[in-house]
Amino acid sequence: MRPGPRAALVLGLLHVYLAQANFAPHFFDNGVGSTNGNMALFSLPEDTPVGSHVYTLNGTDPEGDPVSYHISFDPSTRSVFSVDPRFGNITLVEELDREKEDEIEAIISISDGLNLVAEKVVILVTDANDEAPRFIQEPYTVLVPENTPAGSSIFRVHAEDKDTGSGGSITYFLQPEFSCCPTLQNLHSSKFTMDRHSGVLRLQAGATLDYEKSRAHFITVVAKDGGGRLRGADVVFSATATVTINVEDVQDTAPIFVGTPYYGYVYEDTLPGSEVLTVVAIDGDRGKPNRILYRLLNESDGVFAINETSGAISVLQSPTQLRREVYELHVQVTEVNSPGSPGAQAMVPVTIRIVDLNNHPPTFYGESGPQNKFELSMYEHPPQGEILRGLKITVNDSDQGANAKFNLRLVGPGGIFRVVPQTVLNEAQVTIIVENSAAIDFEKSKLLTFKLLAIEVNTPEKFSSTADIVIQLLDTNDNVPKFTSHYYIARIPENAPGGSNVVAVTAVDPDTGPWGKVQYSIYGTGSDLFLIHPSTGLIYTQPWASLDAEGTSRYNFYVKAEDMDGRYSLAEVFVTLLDVNDHYPQFVQSIQEKTMVLGTPVKIEATDQDAEEPNNLVDYSITHAEPANVFDIDAHTGEIWLKNSIRSLEALHNITPSGDYSWSLQVQAKDRGSPSFSTTALLKIDITDTETLSRGSMAAFLIQTKDNPMKAVGVLAGVMTIVVAITVLISTATFWRNKKSNKVLPVRRVLRRRPSPAPHAVRIEWLKFRRAKAATKFILKEEPPSENCDSSRAETTVPPRAPALPPPPRMVSSTVAQRAVPTVSGSLAPQPPRQLPNHKHLGGPVQSSLVSELKQKFEKKSLDNKAYF
Repeated sequence: MRPGPRAALVLGLLHVYLAQANFAPHFFDNGVGSTNGNMALFSLPEDTPVGSHVYTLNGTDPEGDPVSYHISFDPSTRSVFSVDPRFGNITLVEELDREKEDEIEAIISISDGLNLVAEKVVILVTDANDEAPRFIQEPYTVLVPENTPAGSSIFRVHAEDKDTGSGGSITYFLQPEFSCCPTLQNLHSSKFTMDRHSGVLRLQAGATLDYEKSRAHFITVVAKDGGGRLRGADVVFSATATVTINVEDVQDTAPIFVGTPYYGYVYEDTLPGSEVLTVVAIDGDRGKPNRILYRLLNESDGVFAINETSGAISVLQSPTQLRREVYELHVQVTEVNSPGSPGAQAMVPVTIRIVDLNNHPPTFYGESGPQNKFELSMYEHPPQGEILRGLKITVNDSDQGANAKFNLRLVGPGGIFRVVPQTVLNEAQVTIIVENSAAIDFEKSKLLTFKLLAIEVNTPEKFSSTADIVIQLLDTNDNVPKFTSHYYIARIPENAPGGSNVVAVTAVDPDTGPWGKVQYSIYGTGSDLFLIHPSTGLIYTQPWASLDAEGTSRYNFYVKAEDMDGRYSLAEVFVTLLDVNDHYPQFVQSIQEKTMVLGTPVKIEATDQDAEEPNNLVDYSITHAEPANVFDIDAHTGEIWLKNSIRSLEALHNITPSGDYSWSLQVQAKDRGSPSFSTTALLKIDITDTETLSRGSMAAFLIQTKDNPMKAVGVLAGVMTIVVAITVLISTATFWRNKKSNKVLPVRRVLRRRPSPAPHAVRIEWLKFRRAKAATKFILKEEPPSENCDSSRAETTVPPRAPALPPPPRMVSSTVAQRAVPTVSGSLAPQPPRQLPNHKHLGGPVQSSLVSELKQKFEKKSLDNKAYF
């Protein structure tokens, strides 16, 4: 049945719609652990470096259209990743921190240009061990009673680590205390222990605290995590905290009397109720002292009474009523505890004398009786507040009452000591206490002298007495050796022999005896060549040392001064080697040949290996030339040029009739040192002009390479290499061509003619140029072997000969032609050019000069390195 018109229309529209439909792209879902797909369940360590490629988005389009990738984030969050739209490569652009953000939400999308598909993904940030433990609620200060039982818990520290796993687990331990006294350090470090898991600090078993010995302890606690991985490495973090343990005083020490023994005096004019003397007691527990109460154990028939709070003893009767001359009282002191109950007690005797007249001045007593000079030896810098226990001084006034009251004071350098008591009634034990420990310095004063003055207070006579106190100080090692300078600078000549003195360093230690003995030593990278006398500080060179200012001109190292206890100081030593003129100026070659173009100088150069000026400055001079008065030389640069009067080859022709335009010069290089050294070199100069140079390319090339024959040899070798290469290529091509053909080629036999015997010696006679642009030819000539012989002498044409030089020494062979030899001054006789047969157009004097020079070079190679100069 055929469809109707309407159904056909609907079907047509449906076909058109399906033909124009474009399906949306989609991501691949590659599952857990994949780094390629749609980032489903993707996780990333927090220590991933910024800029790392961490994931690749991957998807497809049903129609096969190219797709692009995108990633976006909530505007309130960071844009942690970036994506390559074309390839889907996701790169980390922000640092990750799991402790702040443990997951990242992002929207990834894929587009084919018409359709966009977006998905929301959550990226998990995994932990890395990047956090260190941190102590909570610092600082730690603990107050612990000194009677705390051993093993008791004192305090608990707590540290947190934000990492997870082993990186977040914390263990605790104690770091040993450091003390100036090793015994005290061990004592402190053994008193406490730490539970490594809970952080509980305990008093160690068998240990006790004592407020009177140490009022505070400083404990260093270390918290360490369990370790973990960070950026590919195993790391462990730790933190430290200081626990200050203040020891709390408890009542465990009895009272202590101060200023014992006690003596009091009652005079005949003393009124009843007057104060005789005051006893003073303090609680032995200084941290929390208790209140002290005084009382008399024996009332002495009601003659004396004591103030229970102040300890002042008063006489209750008139002195005229007293029957005894001496009264022995016993004063008891009792601590009052906080609840009000009595505590520890102590007792002290008090002696009271009855006197009636002021007829006795104060008198000082020693252990054996009256004494006016007291001597004591003590170490310098005693502790502040220390009592000079070596001084047993008692002061007494035998009068009674006010007549026996006097003041004590020290006369001498102020602020060092103080005397206790300052006011005495009748008699007292004198105590001298250190006030300024720094001023008691053996290095400043080995002997301290004071006057102890006792002078009555309320008497018209003002009786007084003095006693000399002489304190002999003993030295301690309280000073560090100090150098007289922080830097020592020495200069020695480089030619100083081994064992030479360099410099003497001095360090001073004010201490005496073995503590003041200084030992010297040196160290450092520059000290290898030096030694130091350990006692005198004299620095000298090693016996085998060889100094060279040209190699190393400066040395620096450290010198150490150390006393017997290891206290030391350092100074730096700088040693400069003074350059000595020990090098001669050196030319590159002692015999040199150069070509000079008219108007352009030639240069000769010598170097001096000395390190400093003026030893390495070189001056040049022409010591000999034949003919003379042709050249000038710059004394500083070594440039040689023709004199101003010579401007053309014709002018030179008039000077040298031989026409070869060749001169021999002896040039001297002399340094400016003292003494001065000099060296000479023989220089042969051939002169040409620019017109001659332009006549032929080969001539120009030979002139340019005359001073460097190896350049010409190199060019010749290059040409030969090219010829060999072309020959090999032709032979190879011929071989392959014959191999590819099926023809059997005839066997070719190459017959070689035996060469004729070579002459005994062959020399290159001359190298000459044609005046035209013809190629240069080397002409070989067989000669009998000989030394210092020249090839056949050049024939002279029109120019006359120059005056002949003295003949050279006669050689063994009588067949050798004689030739002129340079003199000792270094000049060379000019050789007339030789005219070869069949070469009438070889050119003028420039070519002849070059040929002569090259000939001499080739001759020198065959000689036994003998020449006459």
